[in-house]
Formats: sequence, structure tokens, C-alpha cells
Amino acid sequence: MTETVLLSRLQFGFVISFHILFPAFTIGLASWLAFLEAWWLRTRAAVLRDLYFFWMKIFAVSFGVGVVTGIVMSFQFGANWAGFSAAAGNVVGPLLDYEVLTAFFMEATFFGVMLFGWQRVSHRAHFFATCMVALGTLFSTFWIISANSWMQTPAGYALHDGVFYPTDWWAVVFNPSFFYRLPHMVLAAFLTTAFVIGGVSACYLARGQFADKARVCLKCALIFVAIVAPLQIIVGDLSGQEVREHQPAKLAAIEARWNTEANVPLTLFAIPDEQAERNDSALDVPHLGSLILTHSWSGEVQGLKDFAPQDRPPVVIPFYAFRIMVGLGLLMLFVAWIGLWKLWRGNAFSSRWYLRAWMAMTPSGFVALVLGWWVTEVGRQPWVVYGVLRTADAVSPNITSGSVLTSVITYIVTYVLLFGFATWYLVKMLRAGPVDAPPRRGVQTAARPLSLGDEDGAGVLRDAK
Repeated sequence: MTETVLLSRLQFGFVISFHILFPAFTIGLASWLAFLEAWWLRTRAAVLRDLYFFWMKIFAVSFGVGVVTGIVMSFQFGANWAGFSAAAGNVVGPLLDYEVLTAFFMEATFFGVMLFGWQRVSHRAHFFATCMVALGTLFSTFWIISANSWMQTPAGYALHDGVFYPTDWWAVVFNPSFFYRLPHMVLAAFLTTAFVIGGVSACYLARGQFADKARVCLKCALIFVAIVAPLQIIVGDLSGQEVREHQPAKLAAIEARWNTEANVPLTLFAIPDEQAERNDSALDVPHLGSLILTHSWSGEVQGLKDFAPQDRPPVVIPFYAFRIMVGLGLLMLFVAWIGLWKLWRGNAFSSRWYLRAWMAMTPSGFVALVLGWWVTEVGRQPWVVYGVLRTADAVSPNITSGSVLTSVITYIVTYVLLFGFATWYLVKMLRAGPVDAPPRRGVQTAARPLSLGDEDGAGVLRDAK
């Protein structure tokens, strides 16, 4: 692999790893806001109104950072990946355009109403705006996952002189892996948001702050995770079956399987040696690999040695990233189900160790999400369009490694500064907490929707009541 290809992959991987954190959070947070406002419209409870205003501010900052980091990604298609743009632009370009037309415009339009219209539109109009923002985030996910899934399992195209031409848009959009990867991504985003909401609320309870509001959020979060985490496990299993059928080399890398064989064990831990084509210090559970991967006690799993060395993906990153991701998923399920039991006993909000567990799990969704993308993208190598277009052929032909290295350093510095400032401001908002929000009607106070309010939760926002 040339330095240019390696640096271009590093740059894109770095940018997408930062970017995905914010859209995933806003996908879940937008639906959470719609839920809170619907609940408020039904009950008119002040605590729900306060929570809506609080999380709306968090959403606004996260949405803005997500937009900025997303725009940067499109520049790389022309700068670093001109070969990919020339070959697959006829297919991927329209899908990304549809995302802008159906999702981004909707989000941007109704986001203004949601953020500034609390005092200016009717109850139902504001709720409709919130729902449209939430729907827009899901539309965005739909098109992005469709484009990425097409790169994983291309369909509905004809290849002429190295250029992809769409022949069946239905097959392009709804390609073989799309139906599994879309719900997997949406559920991952929801779980990520739920653990942030629950972890922040647990922190408030541990500190004795905003107790009533924190109980509402933590209760909703743990019930939601208890229901959705098992669904994610089922969807993940179905996604694994699809990978086995359409990307067997990726599955072999994820499981570090070198030989095609039946009665496959589940390798809980190993040190894969790609040069020697073996696993050292392996901890295996007999037959469990076949049972999970093929749903058969003695099912056969294809090994990496069935593929030419130049067609094999790297093993180490998918192998370890997948296991950490699964381990975090099981921890999520354990924390939530323990929470149900503690809710039944009546001590979920007073147990210090349980609150600390939620606080520790706050970033777990983000970590699992990034690891999942690493598994998906690294496991697809050495192809950018699986089985058809190699990554080495997708890089811009005239770009130099020096220019890519310069852009990598620039991106790292810029993103560290941007991410650092965004994180600092979000933490400052979280410390201020869900202070009293302005009433639905009355004084026009929407001019500063992102103001933190007084640190003690008093001041203008309280006076507006």
C-alpha cells in the first residue's frame, strides 16, 4: 500500500470518526425532544417543558458541529478520492443529493422554528416542527446508509470502462445490506443518546441536583435501553448473517478465521498473526462460533485462506473492535436490566453504585458506534466498492503523499480545536442543568435560545415565569 493511499484512508477515517459522533447523537436527541414535547402537550407538566428546553440547547450545539464536520467530508471526494468520484459518482452522487434535498433542507427549515418559535407559533405548530426535525434526521440516515451500503453490497448498476452506471435505482437504494444496516445504525444512535441522557441524569442525582427532572430522564433512559438493547442484538445477528452471505472475507477477518471449517469455535480472545496466518493465545468456546454465525451447531464458516492475500482485509482492527463493541452492548443490556429490577425494588435512584455505573457508561454508545464503523469500513478493504473497485484505484491519481499529510495534520489540529470547544461548551451547558424554562406564552424571550442561564438556575429564565 502506497503512502498516499494509507494517508488518504487515515484522513477519511479520522474525519468520519469525529463526524459520526454528532449526527448519531442528534438522531436520537431529536426523537427524544419529540417525545418530551408530546408528553408535555398531554400533561402540561413544567418539568417536561424544562427538560425540553434543556435538551434542545444540547441538540442545537451538536447539530451545528455535525453540519460543519459533515461538509468537510464532501471535500475529500474531490481532493483525495477523485478516482472514486469519477467511477461511482453516477450512483453515490445522487444518493447524497437526495440526502440534502429531503433531509438537510427539512432539518434546517424546521430547526429554526423549533429553536426560535416557542413564543411565536402555536403549540401544535411547534410540536410539528420538532417532529419534522426528528424525521429529517432519520431521512438523512436513510440516504447516507443507502450510499454506504451500496459500497458494501453494490447492486443495480452496469460497469462500462470503469464507470458505474445505475440501471435500477430501486436495487441501488435498497441494496442487499441496506435493510439490515439502517435499523442497526438508527438503534445504535438511539442507544448512544439514551446513555448520555441517563448518564447525565445519574450525575445530577449523585450530586443532589435537579432531582425530579433527573429521575424522569433516568427512568426513561433505562426503560428504553432495556427494550432496545435486545432488539439491537437481534438486528446485529441478522446483519452478521448478511455479511456472511455477501462479504465472507470481512466475516473471516472479524472472527480471525484462517481455514474454512465446520464446528467452528467462538474465539473470545486471540492475538491474530497475519503473517503466519494463525491465532496465538486463543481462548475458544467449542461449537459456539458455528451456532452464532450459521445458526447451526456444526455449520461451516469460510476462512481467509480461501481468498488471495491481496483480497483480504486487515484482521487486527476488525477482530478487536468487534469484540469491544459487543462487550459494550452486553454491558448496556446488563445495566438496563439491573435498573428494571432496582426500579421494581424502589432504589434505582438512590443506589450510589448504580448511579456511578450509569455515569461510567455515558460515553459507551459513542465508543461502540465508532468501533462499529471501523469494523464496517476496515473490513471492506481492500475495496472501496466491494469486489469491484479497489481502494488503491479510488485515490486521486495526481495527489502526493506530502499534500495528504499536510491536510491530515490540518484536519487533526482543526478538529481538536473544534471538538474541544464544542465539548467545553456542552459540558458548561450540562453543568448549568435543566433550569426553569420560560412559559409557553408571555414575554418574548427567544432571542437567546442557546444562553446558559444563571449557574444557579435562577435569573431571567425564572423571572419569565
